Amino acid sequence: MTFESGLAIYFIVWWVCLFAVLPWGVRNAHEAGAVVEPGNEHGAPIRPLMLRKVIATTILSALVFALIWGQMTYRWIGFEDIPYLGKLTG
Repeated sequence: MTFESGLAIYFIVWWVCLFAVLPWGVRNAHEAGAVVEPGNEHGAPIRPLMLRKVIATTILSALVFALIWGQMTYRWIGFEDIPYLGKLTG
């Protein structure tokens, strides 16, 4: 894997992880018992805590990328290791 392709894969993994992390700990005005002013969305988060989510996304995506890199480099699991799929390739 070249540096550029690794960077592209990490970028995609980071965005996928971000969308997985965004709902963590979100409370809207109704759940928090806060008064919603007219014109505001009732489902909008009160405190989105984006810095924490960006940090969690970075850590999670680094772990996922490490697994992807390890699989591409060392080929831990091959097609012959997958039940039923090995019969098709062999």
